[in-house]
Amino acid sequence: MKKYTLKVQEVRKETKDTVTVCFKQPGLKKIKYLAGQYLTLQFRINGRRYIRPYSFSSAPVIDSTLDITVKRVTGGIISNHINDNIKVDDVIEVYEPIGDFVFENSQDVRGVTFWGVGSGITPLFSMIKDILVNQPSVDVHLVYGNKSNSSIIFKKQFEQLKVDYVSRFKVWNFFSQEEFFEEDSHNKKGRIHKKFVEDLMKSTHSTDRHYICGPIELKKTVKKTLIELGYSENSIFSEDFELIKNPEDFKDILDQEVLLSFEGLERNIKVNKGKSVLEEALGLGIELPYSCQTGNCSTCKGILKSGQLKMIGLDRPRTDLTENEYLLCCSYPLTGNVCIEV
Repeated sequence: MKKYTLKVQEVRKETKDTVTVCFKQPGLKKIKYLAGQYLTLQFRINGRRYIRPYSFSSAPVIDSTLDITVKRVTGGIISNHINDNIKVDDVIEVYEPIGDFVFENSQDVRGVTFWGVGSGITPLFSMIKDILVNQPSVDVHLVYGNKSNSSIIFKKQFEQLKVDYVSRFKVWNFFSQEEFFEEDSHNKKGRIHKKFVEDLMKSTHSTDRHYICGPIELKKTVKKTLIELGYSENSIFSEDFELIKNPEDFKDILDQEVLLSFEGLERNIKVNKGKSVLEEALGLGIELPYSCQTGNCSTCKGILKSGQLKMIGLDRPRTDLTENEYLLCCSYPLTGNVCIEV
């Protein structure tokens, strides 16, 4: 993967626990990306390398800077570091943009509905701006869940978009903990639920695609309801923050020793049950390449030379991998003679 060094041009406070970091585009060769993709940042903190992917909140051409928006997470080393320490003129190493959670234009698309919760709004915001500006015949709906009115990320921006695109852009807000607000047709108390999805889709006949970003329960609720209503799985897209691990998938997994070959060196590492090969290697200070850690990219790909591995938690089959290629972020040894080359 290509690596770039970017300078921070602005740090913008979105909510009390969320900031947008705006990077200046390189002067000679601009970084190209698609709305909805993500940028992978690299940090060294206390001598250890950390790599984290963050979705773009900017949209290509529309925004002059490369923006990521990061919400503080309890115990999150990098999210807390970004919120507390990143400042203007800092220089940060990043990897080239990747990701397939993007809007692909089609003349058949009349409308798109976005479903998000909390910081899951980030890639949705990028795509919403892109569609409103560049796809004038496409209507856009957003269903957005938050704890309270004060925790809405991009609140001012969305209010302006509703004014600028009054006939094409509508927003429904859900508040799980807000007590002081007027509940009406576009403001709801509680969480996004099955009946609301049903009612909205019955009253909205122009939605051809759906994009979901947020907790696993949001994805399950929305996707299951849409399929029951007759929407094709091919019209429903989701961005995943974590691997879905079913305990049943680990019944054949035991603690195993794995021989890892990386950068010309071989090293035996112990992979404990429940831990992936990548997790154990990083914990030992072996700086394997990686990015998303959710089985969606191919950055942590390794070649199995002997033994048996099992990939667990993939949201969809990976047809781009050969028979002996495995994603180490979701790979677990089944036998004791596993040898992997990276």
